[in-house]
Amino acid sequence: MLLAALQSRSPVALRTASKSAGRVLKEASPVPASRLIRSPLTSSQQLQLQHPYRGGNRGSTTTATLEGSTATMPDFRSIKQTVQGQKQMEGAGVRICRSIGTGALRNLDPYLMLDELKLPPGEATSGFPDHPHRGFETCSIMLSGKMEHRDHVGNHGVIGPGGVQWMTAGRGIIHSEMPVQTDDKLLHGFQLWINLPASKKMMKPQYQDYQAADIPSVEGEGATVRVMAGTRNDTTGPIKMRNPGLLMDVRLDAGAKFSQDVPRGWNGFCYVYEGAGKIGGAKAKIEQNLVMSDGDSIQAEASGDSPLKFLLVAGKPIGEPIVQYGPFVMNTDSEIKQAFMDYQTGRLQNPEDDVWADE
Repeated sequence: MLLAALQSRSPVALRTASKSAGRVLKEASPVPASRLIRSPLTSSQQLQLQHPYRGGNRGSTTTATLEGSTATMPDFRSIKQTVQGQKQMEGAGVRICRSIGTGALRNLDPYLMLDELKLPPGEATSGFPDHPHRGFETCSIMLSGKMEHRDHVGNHGVIGPGGVQWMTAGRGIIHSEMPVQTDDKLLHGFQLWINLPASKKMMKPQYQDYQAADIPSVEGEGATVRVMAGTRNDTTGPIKMRNPGLLMDVRLDAGAKFSQDVPRGWNGFCYVYEGAGKIGGAKAKIEQNLVMSDGDSIQAEASGDSPLKFLLVAGKPIGEPIVQYGPFVMNTDSEIKQAFMDYQTGRLQNPEDDVWADE
């Protein structure tokens, strides 16, 4: 009952159900896959390149020796899991498509949840009334329409089309996220939950709001890449992350190709929100989350008769226990119980915190 109340983000249900909280559900972090070790080529005259879309073992590393010199070829990431998004209701009756945070993919360290929100104007009236967070970060990305966020001590802002809000909940935030009514605009966006390491779970909350003009784009050869965090070529996104990562909105014209370096050891995924094509050698369709294997880079290609648009997200795993109960994500059961107590007694968010200033 409590988990349903927390996920509904209804303030009345939260107050009623939290009184009977007792049992804490523990979610274990997924165990990272072991790296594959491959032997170099034995012939000094042979050079073999494994293209991710043309035969061979996708995602393999090839070491070639030519006249006594050794060169290591790119290790392309393949797709190790394709997760179809699941439709469900959240907040005050908002239909979303969830691809992280389900039985198919509980989490992908450091990522805890990914929802896509896509509503026509007539349905874009409900949102997410006051609800708490502690121990992680949220990222709201708007493609079209507007969303207003407001916390219970008066801080607020509006994210317009192409805008992003990065919120570090830290030791505690109670806020709402509500659509701003427009007559003819589709409400389309995403919310991503990102875990925090134990050393930062009780830090001061912070907001980072960026409008479309604040997000740089890199264009060329039929590709437009909006860099929200991380670096593409010499362009770096504005979001200040607590844990190393990258966040990009990739838009490919029909037939266009794309490649992006992703540090080895990072977990990552691509969520397709429009069009079709291939990512990491695997077919890519809308409302699918394609989880990447390890490697040095990811490649994508739009189909010949359709564009391909997707979020590219990757980050360094934290590697700590995950204990999650609704909107509270900590490392131990006792920390979850303390979060409930602080919420019930009105101590979750400190009104003296300056949420717009760096810690």
